[in-house]
Amino acid sequence: MIVIDDKTISDDVVEEQFVCDLNACKGACCIEGDFGAPLDKSELPILDDIYEKVKPYLTPEGIRTIEKQGKYVYVKETKEYCTPLMEKDKGCAWLNYDSNGVVICAIEKAYREGIVDFKKPVSCHLYPIRITKYKHYDAVNYERWHICKAACKNGKALKVPVYKFLKEALIRKYGADFYATLELTVQEKFKK
Repeated sequence: MIVIDDKTISDDVVEEQFVCDLNACKGACCIEGDFGAPLDKSELPILDDIYEKVKPYLTPEGIRTIEKQGKYVYVKETKEYCTPLMEKDKGCAWLNYDSNGVVICAIEKAYREGIVDFKKPVSCHLYPIRITKYKHYDAVNYERWHICKAACKNGKALKVPVYKFLKEALIRKYGADFYATLELTVQEKFKK
């Protein structure tokens, strides 16, 4: 493992290889699972603020779900706020589909079109990294999931480690200095 300040990064984050292949998985990580995307508490007012602007990008079921359940829900099992899940499609209420049937984040689509300045929840941006917050540190782990087999194969073919694939997301979460330290630490570790 690698320790940088109050972050403990599992070896898998630097040793495993991963590059999303949306043509293969169709964005299954936004559909599968028992709970929606984990949310930082700081993201809750942002979702409140951007909802009306993102609403035109949502599916009708997504709109019904958000207007019934709320823009986020508290999940007792995980003790955190998450995006709500639709009943029929079982996916995140904040999603939509492109013309090829690939899931796209409605928030990210609005962001790319300059409608909002929030890209998407940071947990989504970081996936397949999952962060567990403890009292004195964050545990930064690579989450293996069968729906990402194509991404693992793609990452191996391109020789891209998880942390490099998620450079932008890691900088967004922890800052450029953290990422630069991570890169230097990895270089030193693999010199040995």
